[in-house]
Amino acid sequence: MAVTFQVVLFNPQIPPNTGNVLRICANTGSNLHIIKPIGFSLNEKSMRRAGLDYYSSVKMYVYDNLNDFLSKNNFKNIYLITKFGKKRYDEVNYKRNDYLMFGSEINGLSEEVYKKLNKSTRIFIPMYPKNRSINLANAVSICVYEAWKQINFSTF
Repeated sequence: MAVTFQVVLFNPQIPPNTGNVLRICANTGSNLHIIKPIGFSLNEKSMRRAGLDYYSSVKMYVYDNLNDFLSKNNFKNIYLITKFGKKRYDEVNYKRNDYLMFGSEINGLSEEVYKKLNKSTRIFIPMYPKNRSINLANAVSICVYEAWKQINFSTF
């Protein structure tokens, strides 16, 4: 089966969230990219437990930093998911193999990301007023499933 999307986690901090994202990637045919530093070991039991037996079925790429990620990937579209986005996540026309980048649970995306990817589309997920954030795995699920829906849940 062909890859649907490229999910990018920038500095994830909570192992079960990353494990749940791994499971989302497995169930949607997406690859997972993790940009260090991260707040846990990739072998951590809680991450593996959350990812269940999907751990080995997802192509996972790990990068030392943002520059490492940028130098090893040639992308046409990368969407930055941020509460500072200008477009709502469902107002974007996703294409197969698009990259969707999510920030850390604690700090979101860094200024470095915004500077180096300044031409990228920033998108947001609506929230009830005065709330700060949505759980990382939930945000990934919302965006990836919307993107997959737009390509008719294609698996090839």
